[in-house]
Amino acid sequence: MTSTRIPTEYGDFQLCFYTNTLDNKEHLAFFMGDIAHAGSVLVRVHSECFTGDVLGSRRCDCGEQLDRSMAMVANAGVGVVLYMRQEGRGIGLLDKLRAYNLQDQGYDTVDANLMLGHEADERDYSLAALILEDLGVDSVRLITNNPAKISALEAEGITVSERVSLAVAANTDNAGYLLTKAQRMDHFLPIKPVIKSVSS
Repeated sequence: MTSTRIPTEYGDFQLCFYTNTLDNKEHLAFFMGDIAHAGSVLVRVHSECFTGDVLGSRRCDCGEQLDRSMAMVANAGVGVVLYMRQEGRGIGLLDKLRAYNLQDQGYDTVDANLMLGHEADERDYSLAALILEDLGVDSVRLITNNPAKISALEAEGITVSERVSLAVAANTDNAGYLLTKAQRMDHFLPIKPVIKSVSS
């Protein structure tokens, strides 16, 4: 692991660079404060989203979630944001773009992934748990709307003492995507289901 200070608009973070032999990808951890002795550390496990995080795409809520998570950690003074290289829920950038084209044809994000031969969500959180353990964190207040993420970390031995909500406002480009996450992936999102009227 290599670590360095990264000053941001939210304050100074330490950025840790991790390599591994399990998925041969390079993962990152941003942290602030004495996390090893904090107990129930505020943590966001964020999956890479080039289109949202870097380009500011409105098709998802990823970039805003990353920004808000960093702000929440900075406000707390102690916490971690893991940046896991699991683009497109683990299917990679190329197939994510192909999935976007299918979504433009009317399929939702789950069906688009399935049509490309993938699972709805192929992410793995075992490496995230190992990084947290390396940082001395075994109990977290997890910033997430995804119940599967909570279960996955707990299965890896990380205690999730609290779920911290991270809902963002929907826009015209991502409303359908957020609705799919709420309805088909059981995310904790305040999205009202679409009710279609039936004519007599």
